[in-house]
Amino acid sequence: MDTQVLYNIFHQEAFGFNIAMYFYLTGLSAGSFILSTLAYGFGMNQYKPLGRVGVILATLLLVIAPFFLLIHIGMPLRAWHLFVYLNWSSPITWGSFLLILYPINCIIYGYFMFKEKMKPTRIFGLIGIPLAIAVHGYTGFILAFGKARALWNTALMPILFLASAIVSGIALMILVVILKDRFFSKEKRIDRDLIMNLGKLLAWMIVFDLFLVGSDLLVLLISHSDAQAAAYLILGGKFSVMFLIIENLLGKIIPFILLAVPKFRTLPTVIAASILVVVGIFFMRYVVVVAGEFIPLL
Repeated sequence: MDTQVLYNIFHQEAFGFNIAMYFYLTGLSAGSFILSTLAYGFGMNQYKPLGRVGVILATLLLVIAPFFLLIHIGMPLRAWHLFVYLNWSSPITWGSFLLILYPINCIIYGYFMFKEKMKPTRIFGLIGIPLAIAVHGYTGFILAFGKARALWNTALMPILFLASAIVSGIALMILVVILKDRFFSKEKRIDRDLIMNLGKLLAWMIVFDLFLVGSDLLVLLISHSDAQAAAYLILGGKFSVMFLIIENLLGKIIPFILLAVPKFRTLPTVIAASILVVVGIFFMRYVVVVAGEFIPLL
């Protein structure tokens, strides 16, 4: 008697929306913090209005971000295990401690800033930069260490995450500073020079981000079959609309044109470009996380 056995194996996503949101918020936090140090850490006084706004944003975003991580793991009451059962070769172990050290540094940095004590503000601002980079950079390493996931397993992944963090941080800062100046300042006047300078900075960071994305795609397309399948998935497959249209066309290319071409660069277009970038970078996080798991492992 012939027997036929059928297996229905559903490949469950290890990561999903919650992890994408966690990556997104830590990136916004890192970008906001680095912008806040331009004046207080490096003496670029034209960016001094970003200092207090940046450190408040960085702290709040980093307080919110771990909740998405705790929801994802399913047993948040066991999170303390991360600080007891250590694996120093794992970026998750390093990230657990960074998620404690970085917000503490943000609070100390912000305290001295609001007290207008410039020397300790500068010290903790400079200390916070590598912490901010590490907090977001380790998330890129988590994905890059996934050897069986062609879309993730690239040395560019941590750099891609950091570049997009700066891009989204600048865009969010533009929107928050405009709201603060318009509704929560005594003068009720938007600092247009500051906004335009941030717009130009955002435009060139978008160019750098697009260069990294293009480099990553080219390597995938000429690599092994799994890498090519991952590239075709985001170029012509299920995730192509999110990747090509929302993330890159609407989220990067159009904002770059609006910000880089002088005749297009006005306050309303800078606002529109910043909104598009904030949305586009979220889709970048989502596409990288979810599309990376879409091709089943054999």
